[in-house]
Amino acid sequence: MKYNRLGKSDLQVSEIALGTMTFGQQNSLAEACVQMDYAVAHGVNFIDTAEMYPVPGKAETQGRTEEYVGQWLRTQARDKVIVGTKVAGPSRGFGWIRNGPLSIDRTNIMSAIDTSLQRLHTDYVDLYQIHWPARNVPMFGKSNYDPALEHPATPVEEQLSALSELVQSGKVRHIGVSNETPWGVAEFLKVAERMGLQRIVSIQNTYNLINRTFETALHEMCHREQVSLLAYSPLAFGLLSGKYAKNPQAHGRITLFPDFGQRYHKPNVPAAVAAYAQLAEQHGLSPARMALCFIRSRSFVASTIIGATSMQQLSENLDSVELSAELLKGIEQIHLKYTNPAP
Repeated sequence: MKYNRLGKSDLQVSEIALGTMTFGQQNSLAEACVQMDYAVAHGVNFIDTAEMYPVPGKAETQGRTEEYVGQWLRTQARDKVIVGTKVAGPSRGFGWIRNGPLSIDRTNIMSAIDTSLQRLHTDYVDLYQIHWPARNVPMFGKSNYDPALEHPATPVEEQLSALSELVQSGKVRHIGVSNETPWGVAEFLKVAERMGLQRIVSIQNTYNLINRTFETALHEMCHREQVSLLAYSPLAFGLLSGKYAKNPQAHGRITLFPDFGQRYHKPNVPAAVAAYAQLAEQHGLSPARMALCFIRSRSFVASTIIGATSMQQLSENLDSVELSAELLKGIEQIHLKYTNPAP
């Protein structure tokens, strides 16, 4: 396992992070603890969660994932584990989170961190992230910005001031953003410099073989400003494992929660997934292993956030091989033919 510095922070995160959004929905507490034990034993030091988890979001399960992580964390040496969590953005139908806040204002951020710390059984989190922007931004499968959808939103200045207070208080060590755009990253950095506030160290965005949109403007922005990418959905909801190509009704999030994976229900996705699966098999690899090892090979990815519902999946996801130049060339050829079919 390799470890990478997260932005300009003092955190050295494992190149693989364990995502937890299935804990409390698809995985029991016992299963979650076994997964975390196994991941840590194999070099993972970074656990990623969020106050809205598990997914899909429901009032009766909200916060359960943090509770599971917290139960496990009580048995660990706290300083050996890097814990990241997220404050939910403006309501996307999640009206049960803090009575349906319309903005990420100071009051909501302060409330969110306190409840997260209680569930996690810890005095601090290493990385606190804004789960999605307060302003009008295309995300979760939408790729076109529409000025007609503008709405009132908490200013970045207020968000960053509240997050900086949390760092000063010791409840949070470092801060980051998620599902952000180049403008958003630039604005957070500009406000931090202008007001002498905490600087973001990371961005958690989708990055996988069928969505490499990060590689353009965001890559340049983050490289020049030393903001690290935490890549989520590296297997595109399991599509890049190839299992749905063989059996459209295979057990997984796509079949269990069909509305949740709409971002991947797009015209060129099946053809691209099939092409990548064929390439992997030609090189003696499973499609999942190739997809994950490709993400791990990217120099701008600080950590790849994996999720698994079974120990077999987790074991495979943690395994790593170096991809040959020929295989990488094959990936680029498919990418040219099917460029970002699931942005």
